[in-house]
Amino acid sequence: MKTIMLNCMAGMSTSLLVTSMDKEAKSEGFQADIFACPTSDALKHIKEEKIDCILLGPQVSYMRTDLEKQINEIGKNIPLDVMDMQAYGTMNGKKILAQAKSMMNN
Repeated sequence: MKTIMLNCMAGMSTSLLVTSMDKEAKSEGFQADIFACPTSDALKHIKEEKIDCILLGPQVSYMRTDLEKQINEIGKNIPLDVMDMQAYGTMNGKKILAQAKSMMNN
């Protein structure tokens, strides 16, 4: 089971994407716990849970460097990337899931 965390400013738009990604994961037989949260809660989840992959919404891409630094400071090695803008805009769960799986080498 892989855990994929999606982040945006309030966690609302990424929550919609979670549904699409969950549906795709089930159709592929890929076991994943996919959840969304606001960027303000990201570090708490990173510290308290085993996260295999983090994807940021395009609108918070400016936070990438700072979040990578914080992850390294707490000694975790978690792949982090910004979601493909077009896939995010169209809520293409299949494409975002493929991006996450690629980051986790699955």
